[in-house]
Amino acid sequence: MTIPAIPTLDIESTRTWRHVVSVIVRDPLSLASLIIIVAFILMAVFANQIAPYPEQGAGKTNAANTMAPPSADNLFGADKLGRDVLSRVIVGARSALIIPIFVVVFAVLLGAPLGALAGYKGGWVDEVIMRITDLFLAFPSLLLAMAIAFALGRGLDKAAIALIISWWPWYTRIARGVAVGLRERYFVEAAQAAGVSDAVIIFRHILPNTISPILVQATVDMGTVILAMGGLAFLGLGTQPPAPDWGLMVSEGRTYMLNQWWIATYPGLAIFIVVLAFNLLGDTLRDIFDPRQYR
Repeated sequence: MTIPAIPTLDIESTRTWRHVVSVIVRDPLSLASLIIIVAFILMAVFANQIAPYPEQGAGKTNAANTMAPPSADNLFGADKLGRDVLSRVIVGARSALIIPIFVVVFAVLLGAPLGALAGYKGGWVDEVIMRITDLFLAFPSLLLAMAIAFALGRGLDKAAIALIISWWPWYTRIARGVAVGLRERYFVEAAQAAGVSDAVIIFRHILPNTISPILVQATVDMGTVILAMGGLAFLGLGTQPPAPDWGLMVSEGRTYMLNQWWIATYPGLAIFIVVLAFNLLGDTLRDIFDPRQYR
């Protein structure tokens, strides 16, 4: 028996995504945010080629240049070990940006299918999944991540795992809400009548319709995860010296703020710019995909 053609929601159509691109391009603030995000990601990917002193960015010391102020040779100055701060900021973008991207992606991959399963099946499956979700949501995400990271031990990988564990419930709730609204739709009922398995219905018909709200949440969450990752590094639970990390650099430079202000200021400014860019872009996407705003 052939399965009837499955209609897709207008919000997921190609026309809608062209509309998203056109809105971002026409909005100077959103376009600037997108350009900043892309520029920082490219900077993280090609850090060794861009950084003026990549070996110092990776942690090699230069005692002859200790605490050097900003100059032509060191545009952002040098830290207490003589390492070029600009190079440290550029190389540190890897842990500050790429790791949070993986955190959000894995949180989505873990949380969205669970939410879709809960919303589609209902009953005791829904109750079990959502009560576990509520248990995780009962704690502030950063506080829970700190507790998990402390239990797992110090290190960038441990911090990433801690953030994934504390972030997946948000995507479970989003996917569950969408699935509840879709499980009675006629294209889902048609697939059920055709004998399609629950797994195929969830992954082929339910989850694709959660892309829009999850994309909005993930974009906004990127800024929050970057702050959380920086916070864990600041507390000594994330990236460990001599590896570069924006949060770790702020922690190392905070005691020198009165005289050597550049050590903590520039990595802190990088965090501020990237987080602001993700939040502004997320706000734009939320306005576009909000059914009350969508045209």
